[in-house]
Amino acid sequence: MTDETRVEWRPWGPDAFAEAEATAKPILLSLTATWCEDCHEMDAETYAEPRIAANLNDGFVPIRVNVDRHPRIRERYNMGGFPSTVFLAPDGRPITGATFIGPDGMRQVIDRVREVWEKKGADAGRLPRALAGDLPPAGEVSPQIEAHLAGQLEVTFDEAHAGWGDAAKFPLPRTVEFALKRDRQRALRTLDAIRDGLFDPVEGGFFRYADDAAWTKPNREKTLESNAALLRAFANGYRYTGEDAYRDPAVETASFLVDSLWTGTGFGGSMGPAAGTDYYLLGAEGRENSPGPRTDLTVYAGGNALAVDALLVLAGLTDDERAREFAERALHRVGEDLVDDGVVTHFHSGGAVGESLLLEDHARVVAAACRARQVLGDDSVAGDPFLDFATDVADAAIDELFEDGSFVDGPATGEGLLSSPLRPIDGSVEMANALLDLAVLTGTEGYRDVAEETIGAFAGAWDRIGVQVAEYGTVAARLLRDPLVVEIGGDVGSDLHRAALRVADHEAVVVPEADIDADTAVVRSGAVTHEATTPDELMEAVSSVTSDA
Repeated sequence: MTDETRVEWRPWGPDAFAEAEATAKPILLSLTATWCEDCHEMDAETYAEPRIAANLNDGFVPIRVNVDRHPRIRERYNMGGFPSTVFLAPDGRPITGATFIGPDGMRQVIDRVREVWEKKGADAGRLPRALAGDLPPAGEVSPQIEAHLAGQLEVTFDEAHAGWGDAAKFPLPRTVEFALKRDRQRALRTLDAIRDGLFDPVEGGFFRYADDAAWTKPNREKTLESNAALLRAFANGYRYTGEDAYRDPAVETASFLVDSLWTGTGFGGSMGPAAGTDYYLLGAEGRENSPGPRTDLTVYAGGNALAVDALLVLAGLTDDERAREFAERALHRVGEDLVDDGVVTHFHSGGAVGESLLLEDHARVVAAACRARQVLGDDSVAGDPFLDFATDVADAAIDELFEDGSFVDGPATGEGLLSSPLRPIDGSVEMANALLDLAVLTGTEGYRDVAEETIGAFAGAWDRIGVQVAEYGTVAARLLRDPLVVEIGGDVGSDLHRAALRVADHEAVVVPEADIDADTAVVRSGAVTHEATTPDELMEAVSSVTSDA
């Protein structure tokens, strides 16, 4: 039981499932998060109601899970948002579920689940199709993938309000980055809408999403992951335009991460609205006088790696020393505390230890280490040079999670649906993109081969992939073209190096301290190569290589 509810929650684990099996009771699984205001509202309205709590305690085995700490559970049982309220058979197969359920709705659902349970028992549970063991539809990595997703940018764009879709608006920062190279006007219109609708002018940082199509009703929750991804998207918007309208939100978001989420050694996971505060009804003055926000100070590996990547992009584009400093500090925290022999652990906090070998964590750590090599040079983390560190993390993921031509999201072990493999397209795309950078930086074609096989594993369904996973088109395009590589001789931080980091192509790879003459840059794409010795010459060389390739 918690202070907010009367339900006797069990932690996810073998004891709770054994209890459900022994007592022949269904399971109530509550998926929640520190930042989730609707979760706290459901606790106060539904789970605190004495009769509802008594019915749940007597007739069910209630399990509560923090989705940030348990992403594999989140991905298997998410009902489309949080809270997710899922009723399970004792073997973990879902019977029914929903998101927020008020008191009256919960009474009806309890009665309905009891009726189904009395009729069918354990047979009431169903195995979701995504976990049935079928491989994704493989196919050829072809130009039609990028073309299809570029077309979706137009087809699904909200011309009235910007962004993609016509209901609640999520910012989709990776989609924005895909669009920056292929549909810049819509990308910039979307960044404008995100800035005007989701940025918090009082406390800083971006809210997770808007409850309406016009971006006027922000859901006032902030997570490290969404802020880091948006920081990078706005920084890249500045890369292409040179406009402060995109630079300033990136800089201000970096300040939010450091000022509000920094724990002393890493970035905490989230910040939600203050307890008992309805921010929809408060103006700036009322919010300043409200109780402090609920903050999750857990240092998650993947979220911190995303922040490292984003802060280093900003530092490379603007010479922001504070962004550079905290990126380095966060990367060292991840490397020293959360990575052991290439295996990433999701978190360590107060004696609690997260899962290891999660695909998303490995993908983001590889990407962050590759970014560090490009911006900071041949430095090290946890005693290993950046590329050795990235290689160890990538190799561990390939060895343990790459099966039958695609990645699974983690080891298929644990209770309920955790024992079934899940092959997520979004995590696979993140890993493939990171492996392409690693292939260029290390000269190891094997990483490119794994990336190509990973993208090919889903290519048989290219026409069903939506704009929400537009990064799939980014990686497919990178596989079909020779990479744009800028090698810099001499020291990190030279005028040539700084100019290379500002190249107007956020998919280019920069290799500082390369084995070439000092004060020289070599720009290449396949067999096309140009040299430069000044920043102006470098920009001309990039333009020439891009047009000739």
